[in-house]
Amino acid sequence: MKQTTVVVKIGTSSLTDDRGRLDEGKLQHHAAAVSRLKQAGMGVVLVSSGAIAAGFHELGMKQRPRTLAGKQAAAAVGQGMLIQRYREAFARLGHSCAQVLLTRGDFDHRMRYRNALNTLGFLLERGSIPIINENDSISVDEIRWGDNDFLASLVAGLLQSEWLLLVTNTDGLYTENPWENPAAEKIHRLTEVDDHLLSRLDDSKSALGSGGMRSKLLAARRASAAGTRVYIGTAVESEDWMEKAVAGEGSGTYIASASHRISRKEHWIAAHSLPKGMIQVDKGAAQALLEAGGSLLPCGITRVSGEFEPGSVVEVLDPQGRSIGRGLTRYGADLLQRVKGWQTEAVHQIDPHVPDEVIHRDDWVTLFSLNYA
Repeated sequence: MKQTTVVVKIGTSSLTDDRGRLDEGKLQHHAAAVSRLKQAGMGVVLVSSGAIAAGFHELGMKQRPRTLAGKQAAAAVGQGMLIQRYREAFARLGHSCAQVLLTRGDFDHRMRYRNALNTLGFLLERGSIPIINENDSISVDEIRWGDNDFLASLVAGLLQSEWLLLVTNTDGLYTENPWENPAAEKIHRLTEVDDHLLSRLDDSKSALGSGGMRSKLLAARRASAAGTRVYIGTAVESEDWMEKAVAGEGSGTYIASASHRISRKEHWIAAHSLPKGMIQVDKGAAQALLEAGGSLLPCGITRVSGEFEPGSVVEVLDPQGRSIGRGLTRYGADLLQRVKGWQTEAVHQIDPHVPDEVIHRDDWVTLFSLNYA
């Protein structure tokens, strides 16, 4: 039987004290909760923030740095400290852990994406706990993503995990900001995260973290679209609280998964890859892709932009210029510029070996149906 995989993302505010220093008690409590999941036979991947918060004190700074160089330097100091504390905590509980540093390019590049999957899969098979963080000391993107929420959703999709637990200092989603309005009501369950809900939320966050509830809901939407169930909540005193959350007994907010789990290939195209170009199509081609389950042929293409080779991911726009999906192109940009709008027979007169389809239906993902906004 396939092992249940749980991705746990722990935010900075859930790891530090009021002064921003790593709180040993909090970290050990999280480790004990993860250990309970392991004892229940689950595979656990930990996406942990806290490196910058841990490191800026060691650099003699009184508050979290605001400059990119300061954040990266603090992360370089704090990352080692953070992983060492996790190693010690998990060793006392009889578990091994492994540090895995990732960058945005590891997800964008198909081969590196597979390598990351293979590494994490091997660690889980051996019973180790991968502890993932963005490689903050060299990466610009993570500091813009929002406290590793986005990274955690990518990891959940990569592993096709059953659960994503987003551990924060607020016990779930409320109708309004509970820090400002004590009368705000908690939302215990959501079937989906829609644009109307997101428009009502701000990015309120702690002074030590970089993500807010809106960031978590965006991450939840991505994970949910990939077939992962999401729980947003805070740690409680009982060490079995993560286990209870996975059992549906948590006090936070649950977000349901999509009814259909997409493949890793589809998830990579939709969520991980960065499009290398753009293809605009006519009404008939858009209908074939969105309604008829068809492939994209040269005759349906009206405009091409960007420089790309066969095998690249491209964005596809409808006649009004709205993005409708992404796919792996079987044509390079130069050839496609030349033959856009042509019938397939005419294209074969130029190159008889070129495929009939520019984007085959097996290499296509409709983005808006997956809520990957």
